[in-house]
Amino acid sequence: MSLVKKSPVITGIAIGLILIIIFVVSQQSPMRNDDEENAIKVTVFKSGLLPFRVEARGYGVVQPSETWQAFASVAGKVVKKHHNLESGAVISEGELLLALAPSRYELAVAEARSSITSLEEEILKLNIEQKHTKKLYELEKERLKLSENELNRMQELFRSGAVAQSKFEEQQRVTISQRQSVEKLDNALVLFKNNRNQLLSRLERDYIRVAQAEEDLKDTRFIAPYDLQIGDVAIELHQFVKVGQFLFEADDLEGVEIEARIPYSMMQRLIGHLTNTLEQAETSTDSIDWSKVSAEIVLTGADGTNWKGRVIRIANGLDALTRTSRVVVRVDNHHNNTASSDHQALKKNMYTKVVLSVPSIVPLMAIPVSSVHQGEVWLVNDDNRLIRRKVQVGFEQNGLAVIASGLEPGELIITDDLPLAVNGMLLDPYHDEMLQHKIEVMALGDQQ
Repeated sequence: MSLVKKSPVITGIAIGLILIIIFVVSQQSPMRNDDEENAIKVTVFKSGLLPFRVEARGYGVVQPSETWQAFASVAGKVVKKHHNLESGAVISEGELLLALAPSRYELAVAEARSSITSLEEEILKLNIEQKHTKKLYELEKERLKLSENELNRMQELFRSGAVAQSKFEEQQRVTISQRQSVEKLDNALVLFKNNRNQLLSRLERDYIRVAQAEEDLKDTRFIAPYDLQIGDVAIELHQFVKVGQFLFEADDLEGVEIEARIPYSMMQRLIGHLTNTLEQAETSTDSIDWSKVSAEIVLTGADGTNWKGRVIRIANGLDALTRTSRVVVRVDNHHNNTASSDHQALKKNMYTKVVLSVPSIVPLMAIPVSSVHQGEVWLVNDDNRLIRRKVQVGFEQNGLAVIASGLEPGELIITDDLPLAVNGMLLDPYHDEMLQHKIEVMALGDQQ
């Protein structure tokens, strides 16, 4: 191709390149206005020291406060059985539940009492004889004294030759005979004492026999010691029972107990506020006034079904598996002790949540847990700038973090989870009054 033919193409390319260079050189950068900065909208609330209820939460199984397991103390045939002695039935205090045939035990009582009467008559007779013998003994001793005086007088006369030897020997025989009489009566008095002691021992044994026979007779009747609910029943009318045989089981209706497993640290914190010592030191539970602790029992899986209880003791030692404190809570009159009249009573083996609470010693700084970001809180300063600050969380409860250090009352805390939180970034804060009120309510233990 000739140069003449190529020249228009080359000329066009050259012109295009020149225009591109002119455009690049003459292009202006976008205008910047360093005086303008976009503020990010954030929701805030004001920090403050709040009245606070310290809580300790755990779980436990409902058990009757008292369970009566009836075993036969005596043998016999069942002659009476309550018409309602069946599992689940409620029976009032004082009603006869079961009776065994009493005849053999009534006979044992009668025999023991008859023996007592006989022994008492023997002792009375022995006392009269002893009294009579003692009088004879005193008389015979007087006669012996006179006889010995006469023997001494006869002996002096015999020595002087005033009486014959036969007279003196006769007086000797009389005196010896009198001594034998006195000795027999003295031995009789000793025997009276021994016989009386034997009779008294037999009488004491018979009194014990009567008491045992009456106790056996009493054990033939099973009477409800309190209002109760029947559990397992293993006896029927006309059945013969042996000593030690299980008959039935019944639970007291007056109250139930829950042994709640509560984390040890929670319990120590609650005790610290209860005893006005913020340090979580070991405290003797014997000296604690548990009446100051509010206890609420909530049926798991049924929110709103709750009962009021009271702490009665802390069981000895920690739970072997979970290393938690074992707190025993009692619910009295649980059939009527519910928040609503349509709630059922607490039943044996129900699984419940137990919430214990006491007012804190001093107001606490509490904020939502969501406002703590890996040990930091985001604040808004007076210039509406973001500040990131480290804080120390004492503990968490009900969605609130109690701040031990790092915050002062009146500071604005950001509740939003910002994708990028940079110190000094400009913010447009909105104070959420509803959130502020909710935090105050939650601090008192209400999660509304």
